[in-house]
Amino acid sequence: MPFVNVEQLPQLELFPKAFSGIIAGENLMLSFLVLETGCEIPEHSHPHEQAGLVLDGRLRFRIGDDEREVGPGEAFIIPADVVHAGFVDKGPVKVLDIFAPPRQDYIERYNSHTQTDPQTRHNE
Repeated sequence: MPFVNVEQLPQLELFPKAFSGIIAGENLMLSFLVLETGCEIPEHSHPHEQAGLVLDGRLRFRIGDDEREVGPGEAFIIPADVVHAGFVDKGPVKVLDIFAPPRQDYIERYNSHTQTDPQTRHNE
């Protein structure tokens, strides 16, 4: 799968009001997020390094003790195991997240969801 149309990826609801289409290689994973108004990215951490780029919209985001509002063209890096969280006052917000190594928990949920769930959202 060397070429992907992001608009055609099935969307999995990762948590309330946060939808993602995922593609993964051997050493990295792309997560194309759409965050709706009122979406709260719960405080969490993971052993994966994460980078992100806001494509459209604005969100409040906290990485460790640093919090700010980020918008289109702004990128961020989250080292492994650093606590982070966010909130969307007005959506939709589109974000490209990149994880290294790939998040197997997301991949397993995504594959299971797209194969079995009739509620899978397909952008057509």
